[in-house]
Amino acid sequence: MSSAVHSTEEYDMDIRSLSSSHRHPQDAPYVHKVGLPPKQNLFKEFKATVKETFFADDPLRSFKDQPRSKKFILGLQAIFPILEWGRSYSFAKFRGDLIAGLTIASLCIPQDIGYAKLANLDPQYGLYSSFVPPLIYAFMGSSRDIAIGPVAVVSLLLGTLLQSEIADPAANAAEYRRLAFTATFFAGITQVTLGFLRLGFLIDFLSHAAIVGFMGGAAITIALQQLKGFLGIKKFTKKTDVVSVMHSVFASTHHGWNWQTIVIGVSLLSFLLFAKYIGKKNKKLFWVPAIGPLISVILSTFFVFITRADKDGVQIVKHIEKGINPSSVNQIYFSGDHLLKGVRIGIVAAMIALTEAIAIGRTFAAMKDYQLDGNKEMVALGTMNIVGSMTSCYVATGSFSRSAVNFMSGCQTAVSNIVMSIVVFLTLQFITPLFKYTPNAVLSAIIISAVIGLVDFDAAYLIWKIDKFDFVACMGAFFGVVFASVEIGLLIAVSISFFKLLLQVTRPRTAILGKLPRTAVYRNILQYPEATKVPGVLIVRVDSAIYFSNSNYIKERILRWLMDEEELVNKSGQPKIQFLIVEMSRNQATLYWIFIILYKLTYYNGVSKLVYDPFAFGAAVTDIDTSGIHALEELYRSLQKREIQLILANPGPVVIDKLHASDFAQLIGEDKIFLTVANAVAACSPKLMVEVV
Repeated sequence: MSSAVHSTEEYDMDIRSLSSSHRHPQDAPYVHKVGLPPKQNLFKEFKATVKETFFADDPLRSFKDQPRSKKFILGLQAIFPILEWGRSYSFAKFRGDLIAGLTIASLCIPQDIGYAKLANLDPQYGLYSSFVPPLIYAFMGSSRDIAIGPVAVVSLLLGTLLQSEIADPAANAAEYRRLAFTATFFAGITQVTLGFLRLGFLIDFLSHAAIVGFMGGAAITIALQQLKGFLGIKKFTKKTDVVSVMHSVFASTHHGWNWQTIVIGVSLLSFLLFAKYIGKKNKKLFWVPAIGPLISVILSTFFVFITRADKDGVQIVKHIEKGINPSSVNQIYFSGDHLLKGVRIGIVAAMIALTEAIAIGRTFAAMKDYQLDGNKEMVALGTMNIVGSMTSCYVATGSFSRSAVNFMSGCQTAVSNIVMSIVVFLTLQFITPLFKYTPNAVLSAIIISAVIGLVDFDAAYLIWKIDKFDFVACMGAFFGVVFASVEIGLLIAVSISFFKLLLQVTRPRTAILGKLPRTAVYRNILQYPEATKVPGVLIVRVDSAIYFSNSNYIKERILRWLMDEEELVNKSGQPKIQFLIVEMSRNQATLYWIFIILYKLTYYNGVSKLVYDPFAFGAAVTDIDTSGIHALEELYRSLQKREIQLILANPGPVVIDKLHASDFAQLIGEDKIFLTVANAVAACSPKLMVEVV
């Protein structure tokens, strides 16, 4: 019993030793005040802010204290990473890259022919886009695993946007191609600019939930578009929404469907889905779904050739132009009405292509535990699209299906892209005439089997469980693409992402804190029902920086908390509220240990990426502007009229500096600013800290 009393007395002395930011004659212990950060030179402060914003990764670190010749070499390696990893390249690595390159080439050739049709271009343009861009990327890209070429979503997006400007691509083929090359050129310019100016964070404004919904909707739209070739329909709608497509399909039921085409399509789609199932069940058989499309093309082409099914209405590719990419420099619009159209389409295509490529690159980089430089990636992707636009290519980016096959095939470096490019080159030079009798149905089946994986039900369900608002964003993007158009779906995705961001900024979370039993820790009473309020004291935590956009809301929300608490106090007969404590940060030690635990959990469980929401931990008031200080002044005056003292707990360095600069600290009294909530409570009502419940 005596030991318990003794420990309680020691605890009481410890609390009282931290209970005030000034000396009490009766207590005498010295207590640390909330520290003011040292004054910084304005230029140095601005320089540090710019560096942290745009150069947080310190890209010039390796250049420090190096001779000029070494800096030149490092500069070349920064632009062309192949010069760095190429020095340690070996035959063992080449063997892995050779196998991977041949495998993804067998997958990309039939896909490229189909994706070109999605973009309303002739088949050879899809192959062109898997020849030049992968070569450029192999020299400039920093990812070892990403496979470059046309992808379904970007092809559909580009085709839809171009068709909105040029209604009939077949009748105006030359003009349509020129606009496609112009859009590709400005897509590359956009990507290079973002990388050079280190503005890659802009692509993060499209939230994960919106991307999941957009990709899922695009996959459904792409699959529905393939019904034209899958069913052998000749007259098909130019629109992409599900209502128009299904109306076009059923309107052609009696006279437009071709049963031979349907048999070919269904048979080969079943084969491709079965091949994917085998690869999924047994990882060692990853090559089965990889070569499935090429086998399908070979078998169906041979079947149509020997049966001459094309004479019975089976639509075939007919002609793919032989030879490597012709120059298209003189076909890019640099003036006239089409210039602005190309710029607009290019910017949209660039952002979607970047989002997909960076996400893929980061995923595989995390799996192999190496660093991916996002800004270098943007420069590499942009450069390859600029060069591609001058060599008859349309927008290329990282393909998830090919990158996954590349990874599983054992690729070691970007040389696998060079191998793939060489195979495509040989195909263009010698093999394209053999595709003459390839049925369109097999291309449709290949595209359908490829895009099915983009509909991620597990991710959508996880989003529903975690955040209902995110799920609304996901479904909004999905239904926008499916029932309206790709542009509308993309607009909805971006709009909802921005709206959520604005909502979190303008309506930050606040919480009433209570004291946890047998501790001096104060936490949200909704999260910890056992936490008890301190009689006569209202403790409110603000979970956001206080800016012009939310300062008025925060002030009014705190006053509403106070009104609610006063009503509750009056009904229950408890002591009147005399102090309002505004908690402006969380305990840093607690956050430190939380992150240490999370890091260990993710590391030992093989999780490649840790994503956290700072609101889940209660983000600190990291900053405040003049509107925020003005709101605090109004709050202080409102509290004075109620005879309630305003107290601040642990403002951060930026905040406390601005509070002193604005004289707000002097207004409320420097002795009313405390290091912790426990200190503030002890100073407000010392007798409440004597007992540890």
